[in-house]
Amino acid sequence: MILRDVKGERYRELPERGMDKASLAKYMQEAASKETKWQKATISGTVYHSGQEIREVICDAFKTFIYANPLHPDCFPAVRKMEAEVVQMCVDIFKGGKNACGTMTSGGTESIIMAIKAYRDWAREVKGIMDPEIIKPTTAHAAFDKGCHYLGVRLVEVPVDPVTCRVKVSAVAKALNRNTIMVVGSAISYPHGVMDDILSLAELTKKHGCGLHVDNCLGSLLLPFLPSAGYKLPPFDFSVEGVTSLSCDTHKYGFAPKGSSVILYANQELRHHQYFVAPDWPGGIYATPSMGGSRPGALIACSWAAMMHLGKEGYRKTAAEIMKASKTIENGILDIDGLKLLGKPDMSVVCFQSSDPKLNIFNVGDAMSSRGWSLSVLQFPAAIHICVTHVHTKDEAATRFLADLKASVNHVRTAKEGEFKDGMGAIYGMAESIPDRSMVNALCSDYIDALYTA
Repeated sequence: MILRDVKGERYRELPERGMDKASLAKYMQEAASKETKWQKATISGTVYHSGQEIREVICDAFKTFIYANPLHPDCFPAVRKMEAEVVQMCVDIFKGGKNACGTMTSGGTESIIMAIKAYRDWAREVKGIMDPEIIKPTTAHAAFDKGCHYLGVRLVEVPVDPVTCRVKVSAVAKALNRNTIMVVGSAISYPHGVMDDILSLAELTKKHGCGLHVDNCLGSLLLPFLPSAGYKLPPFDFSVEGVTSLSCDTHKYGFAPKGSSVILYANQELRHHQYFVAPDWPGGIYATPSMGGSRPGALIACSWAAMMHLGKEGYRKTAAEIMKASKTIENGILDIDGLKLLGKPDMSVVCFQSSDPKLNIFNVGDAMSSRGWSLSVLQFPAAIHICVTHVHTKDEAATRFLADLKASVNHVRTAKEGEFKDGMGAIYGMAESIPDRSMVNALCSDYIDALYTA
């Protein structure tokens, strides 16, 4: 399915003679011309784009600093300064105190893995915890699963309320023990777009003496600007006593290109446990703040340029525009017979499911796909969401979405038997029913193998 649209000559070995500049440019332009679906505002999330002007600003920054590498701050002092300023601007946005600090990373997954490492090493050194555990809601991002898998930390999952989709604080309290090093709260959760009760989680972690990480990767630089754009929001950042770290993807609603995120800590002690130092390497003392050694300074420059160009005023404006489209979709879904919201959106992710046992929500997703939409399919429970981005604020995209969604519901209800037998309903229905989850793992491995078919 992924490979079927790739046509033309395939290159499985380095050419003897290099391709000339004009031919390369032609090839790249032709390839890129087939990847413009996101520009039609029919994709959930994926591309976070706020207009042609900011695109030009980012491209200029990338070209200017294309060879910069912050591993060598003596050679690239401007990029070092930009990274420090991006971090400090985020500290300010998320109300960090005078001791708050952080680093940039390559994305939300790395930010989360770095937080897990920092807490693991802190707990080992300060509290003597040798069998560390992290508590997370089932809806918190799978990057926490990945990080715990990589770093040998036990992951304890707790349920969310089936109606609000927010973590059950009582379940967190019950799961806390002497090995708990960190509790996770989402702001917002990827599946349902809701924010966990950070205030209540903070009360628990303060009493227990462990960390509280707020995953604001998807909240990015949209969530903190909602209050100034006129939307009420409970506190979720460092203004809440007990929040000890926070992740923010600047490559989402910060409108920087992919490969840019920030991990913040309430103090330098925690950040120090994120670092890696090899003092006795024959190649010299080797010290890095995060996973990478060499890092693309161009992406740091792009993030800095995007934030400086937009400023607070720009982020407030885009927040208001995105939320207007999001609320249009949220309210419109309530008027479609057979659908209901799953959780009440706190930001720009609108999740919905079937309210009619005879209406298969996955088939609705397939019907939307036939109309050109690419939405996010969810499981446990079966649902669909749309992550509203700035492209959905243009050309009546929200209105078109609702019209197509209503038509898709009618399509499924009136479809001939077997019309959707090969769609997502069949795939996800089968996947959810497989008791041996290792079979799903094997299928996913085959899928990833296919992605590397040249």
